[in-house]
Amino acid sequence: MFAKKMETALVHQIYEEMYSFYLYLAMAEYGAAEGMPGLRHWMQNQAMEELSHAIKFMNYISEKGGNAELKALQAPPKSWKSVKTMFEEVLKHEQHITGCINNLADIAISVKDHATANFLNWFVAEQVEEEANAKAVIDMIKLTGSAPGGMFMVDRELAARPAALHPLNPTPAA
Repeated sequence: MFAKKMETALVHQIYEEMYSFYLYLAMAEYGAAEGMPGLRHWMQNQAMEELSHAIKFMNYISEKGGNAELKALQAPPKSWKSVKTMFEEVLKHEQHITGCINNLADIAISVKDHATANFLNWFVAEQVEEEANAKAVIDMIKLTGSAPGGMFMVDRELAARPAALHPLNPTPAA
C-alpha cells in the first residue's frame, strides 16, 4: 500500500501515458495521410511504447494494492502544419511527460516511498531517451531543409526504427 497522494498521482500518470498513446496514433494517421509510411511506422511504434508505459503503471499500482482506475481520454489533434511542427509538438509533449515523471519522483521522495522512487527511476531515464529521439528527428528535418527528396529521406530513416515490443511483454525474449 502507499500514500493516497502517491496513488492518485500514479493513476493520473496512466492517463498521461494513454493520452500519449492516442496522440501518437493520431500522428501515425497523419503520416499515412501525408504519404509517409515511415512516419506512420515510427509513430505507431511510439504509440505502442506509450501503451506499455501505461500498463507498467497499472501493474505497479495493482501490485502495491492500489486501484489503477482509468479515466476518459481527451481527443488528440488530427492534423499539423508540417511534419516538423508535429515533431516539435512531440518534443514539447515529451518535455511535459518528463515534468510529470519528475513530479512523481518528488512525491515519492516526500512521502518516503522508496519502492515507488525506485520504480520511477526507469521512467526518469526513459524520458531522457524520449526527448533525445524527438530532437534527433527535428534536427534531421532541419538538415534536409527544402532539398528535393529531403522528406523522402527522413521518411526512410523513420521507417528504419525497430518494431516496438508487445506492450504486455515489454522485455525482449532471451
